[in-house]
Amino acid sequence: MTTYETIVVRPLTANIGAEIEGLDLSKPLDNRQSEELYRAFLEHHVVFLRGQDMTPEQHMTAGRLFGEICGIPFVKSVEGYPEIVEIVKEAEERKTYNFGGNWHTDMTFLEEPAKASVLYGLEVPPAGGDTKFAATAAAYDALSPRMQEILESLTGIHTGGRSYGKSGKFAGSKTSTKSMQIDASDDADAEIEHPIVRVHPETGRKALYVNPNYTLRIKDLAEDESAAILNFLYAHMVRDEFTCRFQWTPGAVAIWDNRVTMHRAINDYDGARRVMHRVTIGGDRPVAAAASASAA
Repeated sequence: MTTYETIVVRPLTANIGAEIEGLDLSKPLDNRQSEELYRAFLEHHVVFLRGQDMTPEQHMTAGRLFGEICGIPFVKSVEGYPEIVEIVKEAEERKTYNFGGNWHTDMTFLEEPAKASVLYGLEVPPAGGDTKFAATAAAYDALSPRMQEILESLTGIHTGGRSYGKSGKFAGSKTSTKSMQIDASDDADAEIEHPIVRVHPETGRKALYVNPNYTLRIKDLAEDESAAILNFLYAHMVRDEFTCRFQWTPGAVAIWDNRVTMHRAINDYDGARRVMHRVTIGGDRPVAAAASASAA
């Protein structure tokens, strides 16, 4: 376990998640604080800070501690702040799908998916509205060596079409939130290839890189073969020992590493309002385990 001098890091589980105390993101962090926050992010895959009070500019400054901010395709940003997306579900929106309600890893439908996300809770329900996170590196480690070997040879096909396409769940659906503007587009139907096992570019850990929201199928397999493997992985990745659950409080911030996690916003707060602001950090093209081994 890493030792920290400027912050207090309290792990939530053995495999994923930690709460951090001792930082005020509304103020500039010194080099040591920034380094230790980033180190905790890499070690625990998702970190949480409570009681923050940030302006949009300070939110973006916090995001830049993790890399270059990028936009989120197809989702309208906050007026005057193209780098920030508002995720909102109003109290009157009952029995509707909430944004982020399926297990997913952010933006895997892009050739260079998101590296990290910084989510800030402005208004949270008095009960419910938690977010669950899954450790995809720990899930990979728990597989048998033979299964790991098989998966490392496979490629997943990803698309944003099921969410953001002209026939996706946000395109005129009566069961999706109406408080967010989603610009459905045929561009979302593009199919992007990523390795099913990717190597983390900073830690070298191998992680599963599929998710039920954006992964369409496995390349070169029959439909039933692909579905059997993917469904097994989806169930495996969210086993209790690989997950943590965060209960939001006003001013809480979650920062997660999309290269080694999935997450899901739980939709159990009908009748309450939930407003979050999200900044997303751009990433690079995932590298397959086999390619990484060859380069070494």
